[in-house]
This record gives sequence, structure tokens and C-alpha cells, in this order.
Amino acid sequence: MSLSRRFEPVLRLQLGKTPKGNYKVVKLCRHGFPQVLENPPLVDGKPFPTLFWLSCPHLVREVSKLEEKGWIRRFEERLRRDARFRGRYLKAHALERSLRKALLPPELPYRLKLKLIKGGIGGIESPLGVKCLHLHLASSMGGIPDPIGKEVLKLVGAPECSNALCGKLLREKDRKGEKKNF
Repeated sequence: MSLSRRFEPVLRLQLGKTPKGNYKVVKLCRHGFPQVLENPPLVDGKPFPTLFWLSCPHLVREVSKLEEKGWIRRFEERLRRDARFRGRYLKAHALERSLRKALLPPELPYRLKLKLIKGGIGGIESPLGVKCLHLHLASSMGGIPDPIGKEVLKLVGAPECSNALCGKLLREKDRKGEKKNF
């Protein structure tokens, strides 16, 4: 069993479903639980442009709070007015496109290949749009120098929970008699 597959029980709890395709866990918290997955650009033969996926419930919750406070709009405004920030952001999009392109099978039809390499972080097609802060944080934690993701992490403050939330979720599941696989 691959290292990533051994995390399926906790990923089911984190995401509410089992990830599809040949994903990899690329970032773990200090408690040993997945925080970020790297997804293949094709899942079951269908485009899946989100290369990095945030799975950590703590981070998902904290980033959602930022979105509720209007941080997507604030970042879009910063992209319009700050040329250096915008340049770093566009480079991050280009790097994620090139990583996604490298994962595509060579026999993939041209139209599908074009669709997958056209979008940047999370498949964003508008180069100065900010689709979702979760995508940007996942991208940054996955190794892309995404300036929005870096700022989001600073705003969140703690990159992981203090109470091993995922471990608690697994223990609760186990107490309820559900099968635990790892």
C-alpha cells in the first residue's frame, strides 16, 4: 500500500469522501496527518485542474473565515495596484501550469491538454482572478511560490491545529464502531 493510500481513512474524514485518482499526500502536519494533496490533472479520464488540494480541517476552517471577511476581494485589489505582487502571482500560475503539463499523458487529445494547461492555480483561467483562498494556500504549501498563499498562511497564523483534531476525529469514529484502516 502506498504511503498516500494509508491516509485514506483520515482523508475520508477530512474531505467527506475518498479522493479519486492517483493523488499524493505532499504535506503533513506535526501530528502526522495530511494537510495538502497533489492531484493528477486527469481523474477517471476527466479534467481535474486543481493540482494541490487543502485537506486539513483546521486550515480549511480558518481560510473560510478569511474568505467571509472579504480577503478574496482584498487580494484582487492588491493584484491590480501592486506590480511586484502581481508579477510573483503570475509566475506562480505559470509554474503550476508547467507542473500540471508535465503530469499529462502524451497521448492526451490536444483540446483536453489545452484546457488543462490553460488555467493557472486551481484551473483559474482569469490570470488576475482569485478563485478561492484554499487553493492558494494549498498551492503554496505544495511548493508553489504563490504570494497569496503565503499571505493567507500569515493571516491564519497557526499552520496546524494545537489539538490533533484529525486524531480526535479518528478516535471518535472508532468509538462509534466504524472500521479504522490504519
